[in-house]
Amino acid sequence: MFVKSLMLPKHRCYTISKNDSLKKALEQLEKHEVDGLPVLDGSSYAGIITRYSIYSKFFEANTDREAFLSSTKVEEVATHQDQYLEGNEIFEHTLLELKDFPLLAVVDENKTFLGIVTRYDILDQFQSAFGMKRKGVRIAFTSVETEGRIARLSEIARQFHESIISLVTFDETDKLVRRIVMKIEKKDNIDKFIKKLEDSGFRVLYIHEDE
Repeated sequence: MFVKSLMLPKHRCYTISKNDSLKKALEQLEKHEVDGLPVLDGSSYAGIITRYSIYSKFFEANTDREAFLSSTKVEEVATHQDQYLEGNEIFEHTLLELKDFPLLAVVDENKTFLGIVTRYDILDQFQSAFGMKRKGVRIAFTSVETEGRIARLSEIARQFHESIISLVTFDETDKLVRRIVMKIEKKDNIDKFIKKLEDSGFRVLYIHEDE
C-alpha cells in the first residue's frame, strides 16, 4: 500500500496561511481538535504548525502571551518545511518519520500541497494488517524456512475451510526459521486444525482467542 492511498486530500484538510497569526492558528487547532495544521503559501506547502511548536516558541519569547500570539506570524514558528511525502512511498516506511510527529504533508514535484498523512492513519493500517478490528483466534507458530511453506499453510487452511483474517510473518532475515502469526475466525475444528499444522512441521507457540 502506498502513502497516497492513505492521504487525506486537500479539500478535507484544515490549513493555515503562513501570514496568519499564531492566535488564529491556535484557535483553529482548538476548534477542530487536531494536532497540527499544514501551513500554506498560496497553494504551496510551507511547513506544519503544532501546539507544541507554538508553546515552545512562546517559552523562549520574553513577552506577554496575547501580544506574542497576535504579533507572531505562523511562518516564524512553522517546522518541517523540508520534511514531506510525495505519495509514492510505501506506507510502512513512514512509521519512523511519524513516530514523534502527528502528521506529514503530501506534495507534488512543485511542492503544491495535496493533502496529509497522519500518524493515526498509519497505525490504523497496522491494526488492520494484524486483524485487530475483528474477533478471532490468533495462532503464533514457527516454521523452517523452506520453499513453499506459506503455500502449504494456505493449503491446510483451505482443507479445513478456515477464514483467514490476517497473516503476518517475521524474521525475514533469518534463513533458518520464520515466525508466523495467523488470525482466523473461530470455529469448532480449531483443535484438528492445530494438530494438522503440527503434523505438517509447524511448531505452535501460542494460541489466543479474542474475548
